[in-house]
Amino acid sequence: MEKLPDAEVSSILSLSAALSYGAASMAMVFINKAVLMEYSHSMTLLTAQQLATALLIHVGRRLGYTRSRGLEMSTAKKLLPVSLFYNANVAFALASLKGVNIPMYIAIKRLTPLAVLIAGFVSGKGKPTIQVSLSVILTAGGVVIAALGDFSFDFFGYSMALTSVFFQTMYLVLVEKSGAEDGLSSVEIMYYNSFLSLPVLMFLIVATGEFPNSLLLLIAKSNSFYFLVILILSFVMGIVLNYTMFLCTIVNSALTTTIVGVLKGVGSTTLGFVLLGGVQVHFLNVTGLVINTAGGVWYSFAKYQQRKSKPPKRISDVEAHHK
Repeated sequence: MEKLPDAEVSSILSLSAALSYGAASMAMVFINKAVLMEYSHSMTLLTAQQLATALLIHVGRRLGYTRSRGLEMSTAKKLLPVSLFYNANVAFALASLKGVNIPMYIAIKRLTPLAVLIAGFVSGKGKPTIQVSLSVILTAGGVVIAALGDFSFDFFGYSMALTSVFFQTMYLVLVEKSGAEDGLSSVEIMYYNSFLSLPVLMFLIVATGEFPNSLLLLIAKSNSFYFLVILILSFVMGIVLNYTMFLCTIVNSALTTTIVGVLKGVGSTTLGFVLLGGVQVHFLNVTGLVINTAGGVWYSFAKYQQRKSKPPKRISDVEAHHK
């Protein structure tokens, strides 16, 4: 059997990482919704997911199933901003949902690719190509048009959602930078993020008054077989989602990860129309989604052309699989 060229292996890994993240992210939307319909304490759920992630990676490392290194104080200090931005993103996103409906929330969050593009330019990453810039702008434009079909203004909610976009942007840019400069694999970044997130999340569930009632309710709900199954699924998919997100960000870029998230949002919205029903389709919604999808396809083509003209980059995840 002939060995594939490094460039082809890199392209396959890049595509696989993006598709895996998109599929995991879409599945997580529906699994989390199923859990939250039975159990409304979202911050406690997130804390449990992060605890499960940290324990699983720790046990896997001890048993030799993963090559991830142990926790180092110097690395933890470098990745502390990543964890803080991650938790800030989640906190403001949850706060925004109190005043913004879900379609508008998704639309605002889809502005993240444009913010990542601007952040990359400001930080000196380099000027993106015209095709990449225009495709991201087209994607954002489609979001705005789609949002006009179901527009209800709430200053607090919109402020929280836009703040969440800022923190998510900084979070993804820092993940990309950390993985490239420190040689960390996606599993190692996920381990540090989970470990550093736990103190912050535990403080939040106490400060918001969720704990200890949320824990008692979680134990009581666990008597239901259906709830126990979807709860375990949420833990597993939370780990898969974080892993594929970090992998996609390291293998590709923060911008690619956010574009995949945008396209996932289109898929989730479309699937939501089919599965859930009861949603009135507006002409502007359909037009905006078509423009949004076209921008995502254009971006994918532009990045493919750009990748063909560059040598493959070396990353720890690729090296870990070359035995």
